[in-house]
Amino acid sequence: MLARDLAVGYRTVSVDSDALEAARLMAEHRLPGLLVLDERGEPKAILPASQMVKLLVPSYVVDDPTLAAVVDEKHADRLCQALAGLRVGDCLSGGAEPPPIADPDDTALEVAALMARVRSPLVAVAERVRVGREPRTTRLLGVITASHLLHELLGVTGPSTTG
Repeated sequence: MLARDLAVGYRTVSVDSDALEAARLMAEHRLPGLLVLDERGEPKAILPASQMVKLLVPSYVVDDPTLAAVVDEKHADRLCQALAGLRVGDCLSGGAEPPPIADPDDTALEVAALMARVRSPLVAVAERVRVGREPRTTRLLGVITASHLLHELLGVTGPSTTG
């Protein structure tokens, strides 16, 4: 199976999207991360859900996890305020790597190798196209998530046999 056949539509955000809305999108759809597009609509980075969680936790708790036990629920409910006023671009780590991008003709094994090499929960599938005299641009065809790829590689078709 080729990457173009495995790619599915997937929620994306732009670097200028509201960070709190992006976090809600991840939570509501239980996404492992979001594909972040630049101002031209080309894949720029992957924003993992774990990065959003990290932004919610005060740095003093990250530095000393024992402090998490003394934060009461009233204050814990306010953690989401940490994202207020931030853009998705603000949430990307300083050294955010470009997202892994598979060629539409890559095989499932090639996609798996790419995903494993960069330890990413998802891979964008895109092709380079030229429109007239414009420089080549990237056209996003879809995304392959790790769970979808596992499903295909394992040939899972029926209900789980575990119990």
